[in-house]
Amino acid sequence: MTLADTLAQAKWTFATRRVDHACVTATDTDFTAAKPGDLILAHVDTIGQHQRVQLPSGRPSLIFPGDAVVMACGARYAPDQFEGLAEIDAQGADLLAGGGCIGRMVARNRRIKPATRLVPSARLLGADGHAVNLAQFALAPRRAAQHPPVIGVLGTSMNSGKTLATAQLVLGLRRAGFRVGAIKATGTGAFGDFNEYSDSGAHYVGDFTDAGMVTTYLEPLDRIKTAIETLIAEAGHRGCDIVVMEVADGLLQRETAALIADPWFARLVSGLVFACGDAVAAAGGVAHLARLGLVPDALTGLVSCSPMAASEAQAATGLPVLTKEDLGDPAEATGFALRAGLGRKEAA
Repeated sequence: MTLADTLAQAKWTFATRRVDHACVTATDTDFTAAKPGDLILAHVDTIGQHQRVQLPSGRPSLIFPGDAVVMACGARYAPDQFEGLAEIDAQGADLLAGGGCIGRMVARNRRIKPATRLVPSARLLGADGHAVNLAQFALAPRRAAQHPPVIGVLGTSMNSGKTLATAQLVLGLRRAGFRVGAIKATGTGAFGDFNEYSDSGAHYVGDFTDAGMVTTYLEPLDRIKTAIETLIAEAGHRGCDIVVMEVADGLLQRETAALIADPWFARLVSGLVFACGDAVAAAGGVAHLARLGLVPDALTGLVSCSPMAASEAQAATGLPVLTKEDLGDPAEATGFALRAGLGRKEAA
């Protein structure tokens, strides 16, 4: 079977969606040289936590032992799942994320299964003999002199409600007549958040994979900041009036902590929503943000599901607690837009 045939039959993952397959002309097995973003052809060995991979088309695909999959070498930090490093061992590697991140698992949450094991088959190379890397297909770095106002969405942890809050605020702003950009600033490449933003009516959707990274874990802060600026500028270039930007994981996660501690972040955002699980998390998170000079406009997330917890959080912080219905309401969303510096628009 030719290389072209092998690659045509392989399942290319979401993180590789910008890659021109024709650029792959050769392979090698120098896995010790693999760097974050390099494309790896691997075969499924044993099924563990991930029973599916995510395809560029936006649908999940079941995987079976022996299946060929194309992924990007990368690290991952996900307290609810795995921590992994961007290292490829010829004897075996781990599927760190269904969106297409392959590496070496170093820790896992005890509540989940071990990682699905993979057998690396080849590192994909271009005509110049160098590894094909996601960065080659990234948006060109773009820094706009003026960019749309940005509403940031932060949270206490994974699964605190950040993505739902982002999507619902996109929905509310879209209902109010704004063209909204939705951006995932950090995390590990996956189509779940991307699709949810799109389904909510975002005019433009982008994430760090569009900036050439399968994951932002262990990436230099300057590279992440440049990627964020590029995505926001791209949203403005596409005609967006306002951007809603989700930052992954919790306030103490390595990259999130570095971003929000940088004065650049406070200058970047014109509004801030904070998702948390309960009143104690709300109080602690708001106090931590205050030490960084950041004050949320509202709380949301799992805490908003319980009227009792919401009352406690509001009493502890002095901030309103908004439900997903509140965020999706055009009147409430318009309030965010006005505070961010946008004028009122007629609903479309």
